[in-house]
Amino acid sequence: MMFTAQSRSTPLSSEIQHVQIIRRKKISQICRYKSCCKVKAVIQSGNDNKTVKDANFVEKSREESNRSLLSSGKGRNVKAVVTLRKKMKEKITDKIEDQWESLMNGIGRGIMIQLISQDIDPVTKSGKFAESYVRGWLSKPSDHPYIVEYAANFTVPHDFGHPGAIIITNLLDKEIHLVQIVIHGFNEGPVFFSVNTWIHSLKDNPESRIVFQNQAYLPSQTPAGIKDLRREDLLSIRGNGKGERKLHERIYDYDVYNDLGNPDKSEDLARPLVGGKEKPYPRRCRTGRGPTKTDPLAERRIEKPHPVYVPRDETFEEIKQNTFSAGRLKALLHNLVPLIAATLSSSDIPFTNFTDIDKLYKDGVVLNDDNDQQKNKFLSETLDKVFSVSKRLLKYEIPAIIRRDRFAWLRDNEFARQALAGVNPVNIELLREFPIVSKLDPAVYGPPDSAITWDLIEQELNGMSVEEAIQDKRLFMLDYHDVLLPFIGKMNTLPGRKAYASRTLFFYTSRGVLKPIIIELSLPPTPSSPRNKRIFSHGHDATNHWIWNLAKAHVCSNDAGIHQLVNHWLRTHACMEPYIIATHRHLSSMHPIYKLLHPHMRYTLEINALARQSLINGGGVIEACFSPGRYSMEISSAAYKSMWRFDMEALPADLIRRGMAVEDTSMPLGVKLVIEDYPYAADGLLIWSAIKEYVESYVEHYYSERNSVMSDVELQGWWNEIKNKGHPDKKNEPWWPKLVTKEDLSGILTTMIWIASGQHAAINFGQYPFGGYVPNRPTLMRKLIPHEDDPSYENFILHPEYTFLSSLATQLQATKVMAVQDTLSTHSADEEYMYQLHEIQSFSVNDHEVLKIFERFCAKLKEIEDTINQRNKDNRLKNRSGAGVPPYELLLPTSGPGVTCRGIPNSISI
Repeated sequence: MMFTAQSRSTPLSSEIQHVQIIRRKKISQICRYKSCCKVKAVIQSGNDNKTVKDANFVEKSREESNRSLLSSGKGRNVKAVVTLRKKMKEKITDKIEDQWESLMNGIGRGIMIQLISQDIDPVTKSGKFAESYVRGWLSKPSDHPYIVEYAANFTVPHDFGHPGAIIITNLLDKEIHLVQIVIHGFNEGPVFFSVNTWIHSLKDNPESRIVFQNQAYLPSQTPAGIKDLRREDLLSIRGNGKGERKLHERIYDYDVYNDLGNPDKSEDLARPLVGGKEKPYPRRCRTGRGPTKTDPLAERRIEKPHPVYVPRDETFEEIKQNTFSAGRLKALLHNLVPLIAATLSSSDIPFTNFTDIDKLYKDGVVLNDDNDQQKNKFLSETLDKVFSVSKRLLKYEIPAIIRRDRFAWLRDNEFARQALAGVNPVNIELLREFPIVSKLDPAVYGPPDSAITWDLIEQELNGMSVEEAIQDKRLFMLDYHDVLLPFIGKMNTLPGRKAYASRTLFFYTSRGVLKPIIIELSLPPTPSSPRNKRIFSHGHDATNHWIWNLAKAHVCSNDAGIHQLVNHWLRTHACMEPYIIATHRHLSSMHPIYKLLHPHMRYTLEINALARQSLINGGGVIEACFSPGRYSMEISSAAYKSMWRFDMEALPADLIRRGMAVEDTSMPLGVKLVIEDYPYAADGLLIWSAIKEYVESYVEHYYSERNSVMSDVELQGWWNEIKNKGHPDKKNEPWWPKLVTKEDLSGILTTMIWIASGQHAAINFGQYPFGGYVPNRPTLMRKLIPHEDDPSYENFILHPEYTFLSSLATQLQATKVMAVQDTLSTHSADEEYMYQLHEIQSFSVNDHEVLKIFERFCAKLKEIEDTINQRNKDNRLKNRSGAGVPPYELLLPTSGPGVTCRGIPNSISI
């Protein structure tokens, strides 16, 4: 009964077949294996009375053999307590299946278990084994209403040895969720197999599942009796790279992003393949669906509500499904009702005044009853019946950015503060050279020099020269010129989209406050305007004040797009996916590094699959609501090509690269911040330091021997595959870290865990608190800034507020993106946070010294939370305290459910 997650129709790889044939030959030497096969035949043959009699005869013979073993004093009874999780919400069919499951388990025909020893059987040269069936007419209820327990009894010889693995065969007609198995009766005490995994039905997959006990082993330390099983389990997880994946499988493999477009539905929904020489990108999890009819290189899409394949154990647990479904429902309602309202009024209208925006939080979205009262009455009645609410249901919470001060977004100091303490604090950089020069081809994009001159800067420096400001590290910049200018021409051809490539200069004053001083907005050169750049500075008259606000809005729109497509999606979600795939393919669940990383991989493949289905796909929310539109993933690919480096994803390295920190050996992490009051960096370094210390202690525990990292075949295969298959478009880059020493390993793991936890938390959970108020952080702009000779300029002079608001997203676009940001900023009820790692890992690690490492780490995080809370009360730190200023809490370790703007989950789970 070898395990593989392949379906019956999918051929196994030759390597897997070879391993399984060898094991089958070994086990077939023992008659008990034959009895197991006959019992399988009973279940599969249904009404074959002869087979039933044969199976009963074999089982009786086995029971007699066990009694003989016990009576002779050569054996002992051991008991397996099997814990399963049932559905929280059950349909009638589920309840019927539960009763059938109880019946099958009652007669011993539901779940078969083979207990495998760590010791070698001298006959088979494999681990000794004993088999039994889950029995009991009724499951034993537990303290948890959705948890049930069954028992299986074994008789094993005294020389059986220590149990190392269990082979499970699910003979039921449906999959089961196995929480854990605990074996009682051995001298050393209970043996735990905490697995929390789905076990497929025999009818879906004829091969059994292998699970290992909680003890961690390096490959070279694997007990002899379970070595073959360790290898076989890994091979089966990799699959053979062929065929379409089935939802019950757990195959991990790689593919390019060729499933974002839907050319069969519309030419407008065709999208280029992302991943390869022309458009490099990290790889995603392979689903194996066939090609579209229109484009043989594009994979056929699965549209919602149908699920996209991810390996079975990567799917949301039911609590998460319920939370996410509620969020999706909220998004659906926020999308649907404004769409109907806009359709019925024959247009998608802009905000006309700030009262329109305020109504989203006070009154909610109200349907227009003027055109079709019957349709609106039907929709309102439907909402009343289904949700017990009125048609004013669609009401948004007041975002944190205006909860304390509704005018904060207008001020320059708040605009600058958010570059250091907002939802995207990872792009600001020190201005180290002047003049500012583009790296783009001047033959295509015009003169490379920026239009920002010495004189323009010095007018804003209060008597300081540019040289002094650069030398004193007082000038900073948000530079989106080179990453966006190649796409601006195409973006501006999209309906209702107008954008510039932007540069923004900031000056750090002697009072410790950052202020914006100059904004440069560029368009692609034209024959009549080869230097198509405009310069803006904050004016002291009404006209320049409104123009300056429009320029800031364009910068915020660019910042929102880069944040979402590069810093959020690419650098955390997309780049984490290959690490997760490689971890499952190359590191056994017994491997200590697998156990270390496992909490940091939870739900990521599922949320990424959902993003490909609804968010980053052609016509999805990102394209509909952000400036880059249909060119969004191409911009993300261009950023990956020009900017992404694994070694620079480490927080200290990134801060040094951007000039926001300098090397200083006297500091704890060897870096000193250029701006002390940089909340993201200051708090982030605390979290980074704690992760680093924790990982180093863990790695030292398992890799204390010299050359143990180099000799770990699973680990070396893991790192090689991350580079060569997970990031193949960058596999030859010289900056990839080597994996030779335990220091190398600690650095790599610290970076991965930081990305999955602190980094993602810092740039994700503030999306609605900062972006939920449209003027503060518009995700797209619909108009260019008027010139004095433009026909629209006169109207701007007469109605500057209307010009500003009508340049932002429409009401429909705004409500769409607000709904998505609200969902993405929400912690689910089953969120697992970093400060809970000791509790989480105690179920999977059986090593007191390692558990102490987790315990110290969690205690350190609690200390960090106290430190951050004290910082937020420090009146000297203007970026995190003051009148109307929200405290910086995005890197506080703890949080409750909902939109809290705080909390660090272990993994990228939303």
